[in-house]
Amino acid sequence: MSQRLLSLRNRLSFAFALSFLSLIAAAEMAPLEDDVLSDVSGQGGIYLSGDVSINALGGPVENSYFGSCDDVTRKCGARIAYRLKETGGWLVLDELRGGFAFEGLTLGMRTIDTGFGGDGALFNGDVLELGLPNIVRFDDVRFKIAASSTPRPTDLGFQQTDIFTVEMQGDVIMEGNLLVFPTGNP
Repeated sequence: MSQRLLSLRNRLSFAFALSFLSLIAAAEMAPLEDDVLSDVSGQGGIYLSGDVSINALGGPVENSYFGSCDDVTRKCGARIAYRLKETGGWLVLDELRGGFAFEGLTLGMRTIDTGFGGDGALFNGDVLELGLPNIVRFDDVRFKIAASSTPRPTDLGFQQTDIFTVEMQGDVIMEGNLLVFPTGNP
């Protein structure tokens, strides 16, 4: 008797699921007119999680694009260069390598029209908002912060002054939001 009841229950569940799927399949998508869309509100944004590895020690085979870390005569790792002024030098993160993992980085827009000691009302515009994740994991991360005359070491006239070297291991707890304000006239 219990097998009959189980069999009947399975058939009813299957019939219900099939009926539900047929209702969904019969639903038709239709374009919305502008007047209907004007009443729709919501939030937009992006939620990011990732795991990045650049010539990480003990990781998979090193990427030759970033150089070989076994060769002591060559630099290895990635390079990020940022020009501070149109006619100025470059601030660089050099020999960047290791593993980074994060979950929950958000990216969205935010309107600033109040706060900031009264400057928010004066600004009255949109900013890019990066929501920082709770924990970022570092696995043998190393890089140098330096000043450079050119963005690439292979450029003519290259000169670099290393300011300091950073090594990180473990978890870093990050809280809050990073707001990116536009400069100049919109």
